[in-house]
Amino acid sequence: MSLIDAAREVRENAYAPYSHFKVGAAVRGRSGAIYAGCNVENVAYPEGTCAEAGAIAAMVAAGETEITEVAVIADSPAPVPPCGGCRQKLAEFGRHDVPVTLATTEGKTMETTVGDLLPGRFEVAHMDRT
Repeated sequence: MSLIDAAREVRENAYAPYSHFKVGAAVRGRSGAIYAGCNVENVAYPEGTCAEAGAIAAMVAAGETEITEVAVIADSPAPVPPCGGCRQKLAEFGRHDVPVTLATTEGKTMETTVGDLLPGRFEVAHMDRT
C-alpha cells in the first residue's frame, strides 16, 4: 500500500461531527513501516487531535522515532498543509529534506518537504546554553 493510499483509507475513520472535515495522514518510519492517523474532534475544539499527530503517535507507540516520508489528504479544493503545531511535530521526527505529499480526495497533489513547511524551526539546539 502506498503512503497516500494509507492516508486515504484512514481518513474514512476520522471523527469529525462538528467540522465535517475529515483528514487522513500517514508517515513512513525508518523501518519502512507505515503509520496512519485521522483527525479526532471534540466538542471542546482545542481538545481535538490532528491526523498528523495521530500518525506520529502510532509510529512512536510502535517504537520508531524517525519519519522518512509524509502524506496528508483531505476533501478540499486544494491540498491542505498541516497546521503550525503539526508542522513542529513533523519537524521533531523528520529531517529538513523529508518529502511531504499533500493531496485532495479528487487527486490534486502538492509535493514539499518538512523543511519547506517549517523554515526556522525550533530545535533542541535552541535550548543549549553551553
